[in-house]
Amino acid sequence: MKDLESNMDELPTELNIITLNCWGLLHLSAHRAERLTAIGRELAAADPSPHIVALQECWTQEDYRSIRRETRFVLPFGKFYHSGVFGGGLAILSRWPIEESTMYRYPLNGRPTAFFRGDWFVGKGVACARIRFGPGDRDIVEVFNTHTHAIYEHPPDKTDSYAVQRLAQSWEMAKLVRGAAERGHLAIALGDFNDVPLSLSYRMLTAHAPIRDAWRVLNPDSSLGSAVHELERARRRPVPSAQFNLAENGVTSNSTYNTWAWPKSDQRALRSGKRPMIVPPDTPDPRGKRIDYIFFSPQVSTSTNPVLKELNQARASRDVSENATKSRGWVVKDVRVGMLARHPELGCSLSDHFSVEATLLLHTSDSALNASSPSRPPSPSSPNSPKRPGSTHSHLAVEDPTQNESDGQSHAAASLLALEHGTYLQSPTGSEYRVGSRLDLRQSYDAQLRDSARSIPTRRGEGLPCTTYDEVLSQIHAYVARERSQRRWRFLHFFAWVVVVVACYIAVWFAPYRGVAFAFLVLSSLGFLAGAMDGLMALLFFGSEIRALKEFEWEIMNAKATASGAHGLVGRQHDDGGGDGDEEKVW
Repeated sequence: MKDLESNMDELPTELNIITLNCWGLLHLSAHRAERLTAIGRELAAADPSPHIVALQECWTQEDYRSIRRETRFVLPFGKFYHSGVFGGGLAILSRWPIEESTMYRYPLNGRPTAFFRGDWFVGKGVACARIRFGPGDRDIVEVFNTHTHAIYEHPPDKTDSYAVQRLAQSWEMAKLVRGAAERGHLAIALGDFNDVPLSLSYRMLTAHAPIRDAWRVLNPDSSLGSAVHELERARRRPVPSAQFNLAENGVTSNSTYNTWAWPKSDQRALRSGKRPMIVPPDTPDPRGKRIDYIFFSPQVSTSTNPVLKELNQARASRDVSENATKSRGWVVKDVRVGMLARHPELGCSLSDHFSVEATLLLHTSDSALNASSPSRPPSPSSPNSPKRPGSTHSHLAVEDPTQNESDGQSHAAASLLALEHGTYLQSPTGSEYRVGSRLDLRQSYDAQLRDSARSIPTRRGEGLPCTTYDEVLSQIHAYVARERSQRRWRFLHFFAWVVVVVACYIAVWFAPYRGVAFAFLVLSSLGFLAGAMDGLMALLFFGSEIRALKEFEWEIMNAKATASGAHGLVGRQHDDGGGDGDEEKVW
């Protein structure tokens, strides 16, 4: 207890965070118990030692306890979250006590009819933990660990029928994170989001919560998906190597380095010892993608030194005024892909995902936040020679303090326009965020604080254009029409089977043989069971989902009204007596 109190007295200025999808499906994941035990050992031996770890797909209490045994001296506190029929697979480990925890289940959470996929049955949601690292009111980290709905239909071959589910889940996550940040706490949202950077669900989250993607802070030119993804193809970049994907693009899924992404024949050869263990670093990696993230709220604040302020008032000097202001907030010191080691005996990767590991630093800047600084580094001078994936500091930003803010903003606008129209004519290479000295580090951190203060939206919805909300609304309307159709057909199926069951019972009376009568009874029983299931689905699940969709639709319309300056016009009802949501008007 005394050790814990001494740790609380020494407030940390750095936070080491890890998120990992463990791939711990019961009865389905190969070598599950052995791999998760090895994951626990890797977490205990990690350098730097982690303060907070978020796990996904840790489905069983047995595996959770196995990891806790391995990490009990490094991460003495933890919580396994229960949700759904089979459990949500979420867990949070911490060096400090967990004051509060909540398992927030998503209102839109898959479909029970897709029982072979299981998303609805595991009760996907957000594992929330309130972790205190100091005695102050704001010495709190609020952690939000999630595993959103998977993509099963990949465009353009198939329409992604679960896109609205992920959009709604990102929306709910954004509300939770924003609430924590508005309470003055450091908010960390992390986990397996099952979507690529700058996707619609990604933008929904980052536009409605004051957070930044730790990887893109230090690697702003990183990929927008796998090399075969439409967003990445539009950039006309060459197929990256496996090592470049890890160091620059932050690939955590489908990496060539991961043995579970190999063809089945190669996996069998690996188990038999016939396949070489080493993958050359220059091996092309066309399908590697980044779908695991660590988002954080910078919590930038400014304060004025009272002594310098009085001196400034006496001298009326503008220079002293700027020097009197101090800025304080969280910046990214380092971010990397981890859990690359193989199992020492099995020779396989520890999971089908790699981990994302970030070090956040509480930085104080002596300069004002409105000082000029570019929003991104200058273009690389040698576009054909990507930077070496280097040491733990190889991704830290160095920004040119002589370049003005308008140049940075115009460059960012041009980049977004090029991305939208697919007009990248030159392949960008590795990020130019590199450091060489302690002075460069301070300049980098100062630039991060300025970027955070400038780029994070201060009002809900102002980070997205109205056309984006229109796109979301069109998807909601299409999905509502689909679910209404499904509900109608299932009701019809139920009533049809009611007629069949009644007819079978009548036919039993006139059946000439017992075998025929028995067949009618079996048919009526099975039909009644199938019809009752569809009737309950139509009555309970589809009705509940459509109402959740209407709530989501109203909130998106409200956000659109806020973004367009027409806030307050949404939800105005023409019927003074009230009514259902169908009577609500947007304009």
